[in-house]
Amino acid sequence: MITATNIRAHAVNTVAWLASAQATIVVPVYQRQYRWDIGGCEQLLSDIRAVADRDDDQMHFIGSILSAADSSSTPSRENAEEWVLIDGQQRITTLMLLVAALFHTIRGEDAVLADELERVLLHRATGETKLRPHREWAGPFREVVVGAADGVTAPSRFADNYAFFRSQIAADDVARVWRGLQRLEHVAISLGTGANAQQIFESLNSTGEPLRDHELIHNYVLMGLSHAEQLVIEDEYWAAIERSTGEHIASFWAHYLVMVGGREVIATASGRGVYDVFRAHFPRLDPAALRTQAEQWRSFAQLYATLLDPEGEPDAEIRTRLHHLNTFGRGTYPLVMSLCQRYRVGEVRRDDLLGVLDDLQSLLLRRDVVGVSSERLVARLVRASGDGIDSLVAAISRLSPSDDRVRVALKHSPLPHPEYVLSRLADADPVQDDLVVDRVFPPAPSDDWTGGDGRRWKDYSEDEQNSHRALAATLGNLTLLEEALAAQVFDADFPVKRSVYGKSFITLTRQLESIETWGTGAISARSAELAQQVMTLWRRRGPLVIDDDGLTPILDATPRRGWPRGWEREFSYVEYVGEHWEVPDIKYLFNRIFKRLWADRRDAVIAYCSRRGGPVYNDRAWNGDWDSLDADHHLYMGWDSRYMMAAVQGVLEEAGLAPEVFVKYSYIGQIM
Repeated sequence: MITATNIRAHAVNTVAWLASAQATIVVPVYQRQYRWDIGGCEQLLSDIRAVADRDDDQMHFIGSILSAADSSSTPSRENAEEWVLIDGQQRITTLMLLVAALFHTIRGEDAVLADELERVLLHRATGETKLRPHREWAGPFREVVVGAADGVTAPSRFADNYAFFRSQIAADDVARVWRGLQRLEHVAISLGTGANAQQIFESLNSTGEPLRDHELIHNYVLMGLSHAEQLVIEDEYWAAIERSTGEHIASFWAHYLVMVGGREVIATASGRGVYDVFRAHFPRLDPAALRTQAEQWRSFAQLYATLLDPEGEPDAEIRTRLHHLNTFGRGTYPLVMSLCQRYRVGEVRRDDLLGVLDDLQSLLLRRDVVGVSSERLVARLVRASGDGIDSLVAAISRLSPSDDRVRVALKHSPLPHPEYVLSRLADADPVQDDLVVDRVFPPAPSDDWTGGDGRRWKDYSEDEQNSHRALAATLGNLTLLEEALAAQVFDADFPVKRSVYGKSFITLTRQLESIETWGTGAISARSAELAQQVMTLWRRRGPLVIDDDGLTPILDATPRRGWPRGWEREFSYVEYVGEHWEVPDIKYLFNRIFKRLWADRRDAVIAYCSRRGGPVYNDRAWNGDWDSLDADHHLYMGWDSRYMMAAVQGVLEEAGLAPEVFVKYSYIGQIM
């Protein structure tokens, strides 16, 4: 029989395994916090009572418990050792809390049973708990299991769940619950030094509450280290990353990976897209070099904190621009992190950084004005920045809608981010100056509202009223006004507002005093006037190229699983190195790209296929869908959609042509 030498697994009685253990079961620092809630405890207690009432030969299986000896431990007790609990923390901790509840309930009434329960909880010789949680939680756990010195336990999830068990178990019910506990079984898996703990952990962690991406990254980074090494990385680096990023730690890792990889991080069906990309980018984390890498992570996390709250940026002009960029969300953080870091080490000039931060605001505002999504742009810009500031400026320019498109949208469409736009046009701080956005023509006018031409709102035709409503949220109908003045003119007629506007310290608002009447003509005229200021303030820098019409770089194309409905009409067309291809789907594109490169860049195809093991082969070695490149080389066409997209992206990168290939998604492709 063939046996495994690095993994030992055997079925055991859970309580007997805990009671007989001479080792301390240690929860490593990379494990997530104990999370079981009352609902989980209630279900466990119900299962235990149910098995207690069955026949004697009936048992209850609780899954697998994965542990490994810690080679770095220096135990104080003779022959004692420590086992690192890789998987099973939640279950073992909850069982220990249940046993503690039984022990404290019965210890004054049944000394024999109390002694059996104590053997599960504590090492007799030292009084130490057999389970030692993460050191940040070891104190609260011990207070619950052993008892606090003052009798009052600190608030914790341990205390809550322990209290639940105490409330549910009376003294005359302890024997029944203990009988059920003794019928629990699990598979104890012990790992040798050659076993891949992370891979095994991932396989076992497919049920229960799933780990989040950043928790999986945390585990992946620390799992191959000794317990002592884990503490060093945890204390010096990971804790600092968590402090800097706080609740945004998941988005930090996603943005960091876009920054270093220049590719969008796509969510996968497993829900672990960020973690999967992290593992692909760091396939092996050499413990010797880990500290250097961790220093980089910590540095970028500190920079990420500055992006989240720019008040930490000492340069006033950079700080102001970072505040402005946050108006549009955090989508540009991968690029901004990279540029700021390069500026700090002297690779990017300050003027270039300030210019690009202005360009990004222009890009995002212009796209919002014309109603074009800005999602999935940043990886493209990160790649462009790798070729220098000029390439980045050109890429931003190509993605920025033209002045003509923006002017039309400003005239007819609601203004996005009105407070941001108006405050910059007015050179004012809306928070510091107590300013609010005021609509000159009110959103819900009364029947007697007038624009100053003698007519009342009720006298307007339906078409006139609809025209006014359509322009109510456009740039021309909006202004900034001090809160105190705004309270005076809420829903007021234009003649009243006009006199109040003249009292404002905002030049942009005082100018309205010179306008005699207010209606669609005045709104449109003011929109045109202010639109010219918008074009100047949010300029489109760089070469005068046409808008890219929503083209997606091939490296940012979305990989699909299987063959989803509509795949045959995913693309409207493809732009290949200046050529316009009528290509409807990835299978067609896959075939055409490999045939074209076989003719133009055969060296790139051969290099890619030799490294990846396909998709071009010398022989048709199996049945399936094949196409011939020549008499001796054949392209296998039987892959799924995801593989084909990855192959197209990979071979174009190998040939150095990826930046010049774009896809235009069809309507179906956009909703797939």
